[in-house]
Amino acid sequence: MGFSLTSLFAPVLAAGEHAGYLGTNGLLVVGVALIVFGAARGIATIASHAVESIARQPEAGGRIFTSMIISAALIEGFTFFALVVAMGGVIKA
Repeated sequence: MGFSLTSLFAPVLAAGEHAGYLGTNGLLVVGVALIVFGAARGIATIASHAVESIARQPEAGGRIFTSMIISAALIEGFTFFALVVAMGGVIKA
């Protein structure tokens, strides 16, 4: 007996008379929550390391701040793209 993601999510995605725990919309909510949590965690990590770096080397603060803003923008862009893909999957279904 092997393990697969299909068997893991089978009770959640069950259709018909005995619908799953969450259904498609509930699974979308879980996916969106994971996307947003991952983005927030990434931006928080970038910000904390940038503040720590500026505290150690104040003269490089401008360059560090610029790099931090660019990185945060890239994470936000990827997050927006992931949310659009997640919403598109439900709208098509």
